[in-house]
Amino acid sequence: MAIRAIKQVIPAIETSDGAGVKIKRSIGQSQAIRLDPFLMLDEFGSEQAADYIAGFPSHPHRGFETVTYMIEGHMLHEDHLGNRGNLKNGGVQWMTAGRGIIHSEMPQQEAGMMRGFQLWLNLPAAEKMKPAGYRDLQPEDIPEAAFSGGKLKLIAGELRVEDRAYTGAISGGSTAPVYADIHLASSGQITLPLAPELNAMLYLYDGQASSGDTELRRSTASVLGAGDTLQLTAGSEGARVLLIAGKPIGEPVVQYGPFVMNTKEEIEQTLRDYHDGRLTA
Repeated sequence: MAIRAIKQVIPAIETSDGAGVKIKRSIGQSQAIRLDPFLMLDEFGSEQAADYIAGFPSHPHRGFETVTYMIEGHMLHEDHLGNRGNLKNGGVQWMTAGRGIIHSEMPQQEAGMMRGFQLWLNLPAAEKMKPAGYRDLQPEDIPEAAFSGGKLKLIAGELRVEDRAYTGAISGGSTAPVYADIHLASSGQITLPLAPELNAMLYLYDGQASSGDTELRRSTASVLGAGDTLQLTAGSEGARVLLIAGKPIGEPVVQYGPFVMNTKEEIEQTLRDYHDGRLTA
């Protein structure tokens, strides 16, 4: 057993996206700050409607996937394929932009807390132009694993928790993503096997916790080094921590706003396709 130590910390910075939604961005705050295969991780959370009410009006994507995890609140997704989905407390929207999608994500509340995360997951070159797709995952679709120190929700991937194997609501794929929301009770602990070929990070968003001998910082992507095992321990108030891991793609990444391809020429073609109405054709 080789414990994975934290090798890099990436504190989130405050910024805005969409039509002015206030967010905190760690991975992806610049194009040099990524963790293959992950392009971006945004945290949003506010009780002030002005921070989120303008939402994300209709906009395009190509070449990657987005995973939106709603902790609290209500957003409506609509896209050019005719998909329409309500994202509410504990739900997940897993969208594959593929060759192209045009969609919107708009708040369905005028007051109260809106809180969650959006993760951008890259696609390898061979999959960037596959058909767009969309999945709505309700809270009851997401497996939960109870353990002696707390519980976890397994959105994607496979994990062995105290000698029992669990498979998430999404599994497989070329990058074999693992996405878990770990809830630790006061002074709770968990040890998880984690395949050594996966790049991995932790993101503390509530409470206090440490990984090995290192205390996690709030709203910070803590990138894990080599090894095959993860250890987490909560402080006296407990903790909530995201575990995000995936198999690196190892290909060039060229990004222009909402488009992610492998070469400058592919980006130029994408812009022509969007201008000419052929992005989603």
